[in-house]
Amino acid sequence: MSAAPAPTRRLPLVLRNPSFGRVWAGQLLTQAASRMFQVGVVWWLVGFAGGAHRGLASGLFLAVSTLPAVALAPVVARVVARYAHRAVLAGAAAVAGAVAATAAGAAYAGALPVAAAYAVGFVLAACQAVFDPCLTTSVPELVEDADIESATGFELSTQSVAGLCGGLLGPLVVDAGALGGVVAVSAGAYLLAALLVFSARFPGPTTAAGATEGTTQDQAPIPAPAPRTLRQVLAGLPFIRRVLVCFAAANVFTTAVYVVMPLYTRQVLHADGSTVASLEAALGAGTLVGSFTGGRLPGRPIAVGSACLTVMAAALAGPGLFAGHAAALGSMAVAGWCVGVIGVRFVALFQRLVPAADKPGFFAVMQALLGATFPVSSLVFGALGDHLTARTLCVVQGAGLVPVALALWWLGSRADGAVPRPLAAPTRPLTPAGESR
Repeated sequence: MSAAPAPTRRLPLVLRNPSFGRVWAGQLLTQAASRMFQVGVVWWLVGFAGGAHRGLASGLFLAVSTLPAVALAPVVARVVARYAHRAVLAGAAAVAGAVAATAAGAAYAGALPVAAAYAVGFVLAACQAVFDPCLTTSVPELVEDADIESATGFELSTQSVAGLCGGLLGPLVVDAGALGGVVAVSAGAYLLAALLVFSARFPGPTTAAGATEGTTQDQAPIPAPAPRTLRQVLAGLPFIRRVLVCFAAANVFTTAVYVVMPLYTRQVLHADGSTVASLEAALGAGTLVGSFTGGRLPGRPIAVGSACLTVMAAALAGPGLFAGHAAALGSMAVAGWCVGVIGVRFVALFQRLVPAADKPGFFAVMQALLGATFPVSSLVFGALGDHLTARTLCVVQGAGLVPVALALWWLGSRADGAVPRPLAAPTRPLTPAGESR
């Protein structure tokens, strides 16, 4: 008798699927560039150019940088649904690169005005508001159904890696006195991303049998249903709509960290940009770990999500109760891990629950709904930062998440909010031998 062959270990998805790997690398570059620019400008405003109202100035900049995701949602949905996704992705990255390169030239020719930094932040955010939902919609075109979970993990991990790289470099470069350097590096990253995406292939959605979605091997293509309006998309998904509302409320308090941590560094730790960079790196590293471990946690998405929000509430309040560099680093790492876990569990769930024809509109709505609270959060916590201590703001963040965690748990306990178990915990298709593909 011959011994059974040892199971072969599969390569990571980004290596065995070169097209997805290129697009993922493009997303990594665009988000890192966007994050580096945002963190760099916020620290520039808090540490150098913000004056007596540095909290409001930095909060206003973050608000301006997040408005496009909300204001452009209907336009983004139409663009993603109407045009080839590769062209949309490459075009958004190229436009962002051209704008950043122009701003870098102006910065090296002379000091970049604060108003110009706000304008550049708005344009870069508008390009990212097109890029991110388009990539999420494109995942089924780039990978097989069995790889959607893995692709979602890689896609969401870019936010943490971008936070780790961009958040680390932004304040350090600004402390070196080179805001123009931040803009120049961002421009290079955007242009390289455009080249990577343009070189990728988008073969289109496939079924488990390998045929293009909407066809069988001996039948003509079946026309896809016409996409519905944004209102119709959400109206037909009541459970998902309630979940998104919960996360939008949570974002009011979680995204305030981008205003609170620079203020905490200056007021409580009395430190420089390297400390801001270390806190951003801790947040990014935690999110990265959460993105790749979230799918392994037991429990249905609602239970995992409410538990993570509770843990995050304690983590964000920690630096306010126990001041210190170590407490702030631990807080950011734990909060980032919770964000990563929630993201991978729920985006993978949405990929399977939302009909294919509705995905362009849905992911644009999701980005808009979650992003709508970011300008409010930035302005409110930025203004409060000029009147309250940073430690108090930390406690307010943690306290605000508690009722949201309870609301999400209550939603999961309702009979009409139940999700079929196979959808809540999707499994990989099995081979004839009964082993996972």
